[in-house]
Amino acid sequence: MKYSTFHKAFKLNSNSFNNIDDLLAYALHFSPEIHHFLEDWFSEKEVVVVKTSGSTGTPKSIQLQKKQMRYSALATGDFFQLNEKKTALLCLPIAYIAGKMMLVRALTLGWHLDVVNASSNPLKTLSRKYDFTAMVPLQLENSIDKLYLIKKLIVGGGFVSNDLQEKIQPLSTEVFGTYGMTETITHIAIKKLNRFPVWRASSLKSIFRKERVSLRNTGDNSFYQILPNTTIYKDERNCLVIENSKVSNEVVFTNDVITLISDTQFEWLGRFDNVINSGGIKLHPEIIEDELYKFIQQRFFVAGIPDDKLGEKLILIIEGSSSLLDIQKANLLRFEIPKEIYFVEKFIETATKKIQRKRTLDLIFIKV
Repeated sequence: MKYSTFHKAFKLNSNSFNNIDDLLAYALHFSPEIHHFLEDWFSEKEVVVVKTSGSTGTPKSIQLQKKQMRYSALATGDFFQLNEKKTALLCLPIAYIAGKMMLVRALTLGWHLDVVNASSNPLKTLSRKYDFTAMVPLQLENSIDKLYLIKKLIVGGGFVSNDLQEKIQPLSTEVFGTYGMTETITHIAIKKLNRFPVWRASSLKSIFRKERVSLRNTGDNSFYQILPNTTIYKDERNCLVIENSKVSNEVVFTNDVITLISDTQFEWLGRFDNVINSGGIKLHPEIIEDELYKFIQQRFFVAGIPDDKLGEKLILIIEGSSSLLDIQKANLLRFEIPKEIYFVEKFIETATKKIQRKRTLDLIFIKV
């Protein structure tokens, strides 16, 4: 399907455009990457080729239907009540789906979109206020002092720790966590992360973990709420399965272990490919890491390595130079305490700055 026009209210960096040629001419001068995408978007082709982030391996290219991308944009606008002339900020790389979809939303819904460099602190030099933006957790963490500039913010591309959620509770900005992937054209589920009437310890994780609850809102907003036309269920691994013909022609089988709360809600527990079986007990690294964030300043992750007695032994890997740690105060169960700690000068990352756990582990044990 060819999209031969865009919403009449659309603006890019405060500029209005009479036609596609004017928009393309401006984009060519402003950003070759944006120009390339717009050329593709307004072409006769029915699909857009997009790279995955490569979270668990080498990034791959997949084809997304333009009509499905447009539907996703409309669904986001409807969910967040973002109609024409709303101001939005694009601060994510245009090379990946999250950045592309900010542009598609603006074109489709008639937003006034500003573009800044996809830095780790995108609000640092800004003073203008915006109705909406999207960030990754690192950008959110670094932008807290200036989040008053943003009315509504979605965060994806990584785990938002309880420590970070605590920091955003008093802010006026409405912050939402998103669940999705390139294959589902960004998010298919949303959950509220702050501005709760009551913020206290309670969670469905207590059912999973028995011995401990985690910091969590008590209402329905505790969990991911799926968007319209989406069906979810679990496979035999307890991993999420997604059906939504509006954004994907195929059933999407994920590697994300979940607790299914209802037909429309779920809680994310961690990656199936990260699960550690230690002495017959299945440990989810993401849950353990969430408890360790307040005790470790550097980037880190936990993983399992082969062990004769336990099958897999839990270890902690920290980026940077060796330092003294006091993790005994962390709210960890006995079998969740790392048996060994390793320090690595620099983690191996994907193109989108996600840690490649397995490749980083290989670095360690080549040295050992």
